[in-house]
Amino acid sequence: MAGPITYRRIYEGVSPQDGTRLLVDRLWPRGVSKEDAHVDEWLRDVAPSTELRRWYGHDPERFTEFRRRYRAELDDPEHRQAVARVRDLAARGKVTLLTATKDVDRSGAAVLAEWLNQAVRRRRQHA
Repeated sequence: MAGPITYRRIYEGVSPQDGTRLLVDRLWPRGVSKEDAHVDEWLRDVAPSTELRRWYGHDPERFTEFRRRYRAELDDPEHRQAVARVRDLAARGKVTLLTATKDVDRSGAAVLAEWLNQAVRRRRQHA
């Protein structure tokens, strides 16, 4: 991959440092038009499952378990194609994962970025 994958809230607006902007939520964010979002792709299939998202409910006390469950989901066949797409785009340049979640550091986007960046570091260490 070309560089680390970052994440931020979609409501923060566009930054020249974003690179490819990927929305990684299952639901479109409230109050954001598709034109104003400046999203290059909406990869809802890489987001946590509806069941997991509802269980988590953005409860900080559940974050550790949410993180574990979501990382397990990322290995599922339902997520495989979307994960491959993020990796492909990241191999070409900077990628920013976008989410509507208020607590961005305890979001699916944060977990996904961490998981992908760790995979890159492991590959580099074994090369």
